[in-house]
Amino acid sequence: MRKMSFVVGTLSLVVVAACGTVSSEPPSTSGVSTTKAPIRSNTTTTSARLTSTTTGSQPNENRSPPASQVSPTTTAATPTTSPPPAYGQSGLKYGPGPEVKYSVQQQPSPGSCHYTYEGTDPLPDLNCTPGALNPQVTQGTIGSTICESGYTASIRPPESITEHEKQASASAYGYTGSFSTAEYDHLVPLELGGDPNDAANLWIEPNDKTGANSFANSKDKLENRLKSLVCSGQLALATAQEAIASNWVSAYETYMGS
Repeated sequence: MRKMSFVVGTLSLVVVAACGTVSSEPPSTSGVSTTKAPIRSNTTTTSARLTSTTTGSQPNENRSPPASQVSPTTTAATPTTSPPPAYGQSGLKYGPGPEVKYSVQQQPSPGSCHYTYEGTDPLPDLNCTPGALNPQVTQGTIGSTICESGYTASIRPPESITEHEKQASASAYGYTGSFSTAEYDHLVPLELGGDPNDAANLWIEPNDKTGANSFANSKDKLENRLKSLVCSGQLALATAQEAIASNWVSAYETYMGS
């Protein structure tokens, strides 16, 4: 009888283990127990764990990622480019500057410009010819521009352009003298940073010398003198530009003597 009890107890242990719960009580040796502890099923727990595991492994496309995983948004600053200044330190406006290919520029309308004279020295009408500057030439660039040998020759417009402009300028100023002695002049000369082909910087200049037989005139000497002073550091570029543009005759008296 004790032998059967042991076998039954062993079977009980096997059945319990198969159900997932192992009794902590040793099998009875006094006979078959009529009262057994209820066997708890792990089905619900296992199902819950599987559901939790499955749910956790599926990515949620609508769920925002943790803040630590979000890359900070960087807004690139829009670069700002300051436009070039419209006027030089002398107060004169900048023209278009040197061009690879020049074109004939429109001149003031016929009869709209008028000379003034100081003695025999002609001055342009500042309403028509106030002067204009070459934007390449500043106080900081004179060493590589106007003070560099050959620079002005490299930017001078060809006669095929300036001859047409000269005739139109003569019409604007009412000039009727000889074209062989009247210079189509840059009010602010190229050697002082004047614009090469802006109509505001060009005028037909009557020769101040009586009996002249060439373009050479007194203003040319002043231009050379001012360039020498600027390139030697004795005179500021803007000062020279303003002096010759406002009244070249007064500038001649100041820098050349009477």
